[in-house]
Formats: sequence, C-alpha cells, structure tokens
Amino acid sequence: MTIARSQHPQRHRQRGVTLGGLFVFLFVSIVIALLAMRLIPAYIEFGTAKNAITAIGRERQAQTPVEVRRAFEARAAIDDIKAVRAQDLEITKEGNDVVIAFTYRKEVPLFSNLGVYIDFAASSKGN
Repeated sequence: MTIARSQHPQRHRQRGVTLGGLFVFLFVSIVIALLAMRLIPAYIEFGTAKNAITAIGRERQAQTPVEVRRAFEARAAIDDIKAVRAQDLEITKEGNDVVIAFTYRKEVPLFSNLGVYIDFAASSKGN
C-alpha cells in the first residue's frame, strides 16, 4: 500500500514584521527616545559638575574653602552648571589633599504630572 502525496504543495510560512508588530516597535522606540531626551541633559550637567570639582581638587592653588568656592563659581559660570552652587559644596581636607563633594536631587518632568527624581552625588576623591 502506498501513501499518496497530497495534491496541495506545502505552503511556506512568510517571514517578516506584521503591521501590529511594527506599530509596537515604533511606540516603544518613541517612548525610549523621549525619556532619553529628558534624562540625558541631567546626566550631562552632573558629569560637568563632577569634572569641575575633580579638576579643582587636583589643583594646588585652591586650598582654602573660600578659594575652592571661587574656583567652582568660575567654572560653573563657564560650563553653565546650575544644579550645584558653590554654597552646596562640602569641602574637607584629608592629609594634604582637598576633598570636594556635593549631593543634590534633580526633578525631571516627563509627561503632564509624571516626573522622575534623580539623586546625584560626587566627590573629587573619586567615590
């Protein structure tokens, strides 16, 4: 007894993205892009402030708290740092090194009444 083959050729499954899958992908991509556009400037400003206190901590000219605050004010004016003020700096001395630190919270509004709080902390010592 022989088994007869089907009269219908095998159908190959089509491969690709459905329209619904494309819409989901685009929606998720747009949401991620909007979040990034809102959050990245806060991280850039934090990095700029951290670089400023690290550079001031390495300099040997700024040894007193008043000199450190003045040096930070000058860098903040040039680099447009608004999240940290000179009064917010915690200045201590460890041996011969001046250690400068700051902490602050940044509120980033996202959509209407939804936002994100980000806590930032940095030290010129590297912690």
